[in-house]
Amino acid sequence: MVSIEDFQKLEFIIVKIKEVNEHPNADRLYVLKVDAGGEDRLLVAGIRSSYIPEELIGKSVVMVSNLQPATIRGEESHGMILAASDDNTVAVLCPDRDVVLGSRVK
Repeated sequence: MVSIEDFQKLEFIIVKIKEVNEHPNADRLYVLKVDAGGEDRLLVAGIRSSYIPEELIGKSVVMVSNLQPATIRGEESHGMILAASDDNTVAVLCPDRDVVLGSRVK
C-alpha cells in the first residue's frame, strides 16, 4: 500500500505530443517530443505496438512530470506517459476536453 502523502508527491500534467520517432534501439518503443505548456520534453514510451505516429501527433495525454530522468536503451526519458493495457492493446490516457497544456491532473 502507498500512503496518500507518497502518492501526492507525483505530479501528473497534460501534455501534447509534437513528434513521434521510432526508438533506434528498440522495436516496441517510441521517442516522443511533448509540449508541457511552454517546455518541450523527450520521453520514451512503450506504445509502438498499438499506435502509428499519425495517431499520436497532436494528441493530449497525461504525463508524470516529476520523475527522475531515466536512460532507456540509450535514450534519455524525462517523464512517463500514462497508459492502460490488457492482453491485446495499449491505450494512452487522454483528457476528454481541451485544457491548458501543463495543467495538473488532480
